[in-house]
Amino acid sequence: MADTDRMTLKDPVFGDIAPIKFEGPDSENLLAYRYYNKDQMVLGKRMEDHLRMAVCYWHTFCWDGFDIFGAGTFDRPWQNPANDRSAADAKMAAAFEFFTKLGLPYYCFHDVDVPEASTTPDELSNNFKRASDRLGTYQEETGVKLLWGTANLFSHPRYAAGGLTNPDPEVAACAVRQIRDCLEATHRLGGENYVLWGGREGYDTLLNTDLTRELENFGRFLSMVVEHKHKIGFKGKILIEPKPHEPMYHQYDFDTATIYGFLSRFGLLGEVHVNIEPNHATLSGHSFAHEVATAVSLDMMGSIDINSGNYQNGWDTDQFNLDVRDITLALVELLPSGGLDTGGFNFDAKVRRQSNDLSDLFHGHIGGADALARALLAAADLIERGEIKDLKEKRYSGWNGALGKKMLSDGASLASIADQAASESLNGKHSSGRQEYLENLVARSIK
Repeated sequence: MADTDRMTLKDPVFGDIAPIKFEGPDSENLLAYRYYNKDQMVLGKRMEDHLRMAVCYWHTFCWDGFDIFGAGTFDRPWQNPANDRSAADAKMAAAFEFFTKLGLPYYCFHDVDVPEASTTPDELSNNFKRASDRLGTYQEETGVKLLWGTANLFSHPRYAAGGLTNPDPEVAACAVRQIRDCLEATHRLGGENYVLWGGREGYDTLLNTDLTRELENFGRFLSMVVEHKHKIGFKGKILIEPKPHEPMYHQYDFDTATIYGFLSRFGLLGEVHVNIEPNHATLSGHSFAHEVATAVSLDMMGSIDINSGNYQNGWDTDQFNLDVRDITLALVELLPSGGLDTGGFNFDAKVRRQSNDLSDLFHGHIGGADALARALLAAADLIERGEIKDLKEKRYSGWNGALGKKMLSDGASLASIADQAASESLNGKHSSGRQEYLENLVARSIK
């Protein structure tokens, strides 16, 4: 690729900001990491290898500050109203400059994020092929890797009623084409996962929805995605991202447990995993830790979009997650299972509309990275101390005794257990769950 064909890393957008380095907890430099020390060993693994952090392309470089109440508030050097090829190329150069200055190992994208505006499916396919080739060149130049790619099946008007679940097969065919192109590009770029976010795979009203047909089509096309993954030799995980609603009234990928039932129905367990997001967890009425624990228990853990919502709002605000306690509780559930393998922590978060300085992009990601690092250190301390594990084992120890083993044996029945309880006059005795003690242990480990 000729240098004249693109804006290179030699033309900096963030030239007044030095590469972000680890300076330790006592540093007064707000453009430095205080806790994220990528080479620090934690539970036998480098911090960078535990967290595998990624920057998202969309919120960071595509969003102009627009919301439903007002026009964009950002005036980024790489933006122009037409979103033409020159703007797309400038945006890509700025993105990789940002990735390298942050010093984080990965990034993520939607297919429509990286090329110029594309009106038709043919234009998108052609423009995306050119743009994804350019991504490969930047990856080689910088060493930044692709954590995952995904096709945007929710922004274009044709997807108002969904992509793979659309009532019109022509629209569904366009969705399948986008997925095919993006999955293959993710494979070429060395992506370690591929995500299907069903932003509009759901319904606004059952009055115009054939629920059975939509779910069956969703399962059929997801099976095709898995088949194509194996056909092209893609070794990464296929991920579905749980979310209960917004933009649709109800979305079929409501939460991790719902997705488990869906995958079980269509014979896809072990082939598809989940990409969990804390903000989506709270929208579904769960905690971040609950969704992680459920995914670990069901052997569905894939990756994490790390952000948070505003508890006063009932929608997806995608804020940088600075709640160290909340992240710690999730990591306590995740780390004993081995943590993330092909997955990572993707900053699916955006600065606020009023934060229109370029430096704000750095402050948001630095704060998010340090919160993750602090939570990792706290969770590691809790795991190494072993008090939580010991209490759980003691609390459930009766199931390893004679009564517990007999109740769980192959020959046990409802009647036999009930008869034993009656013959031995069993009445049980409540013992403390020690919740306050455990919560204090968590607070003690957060530094």
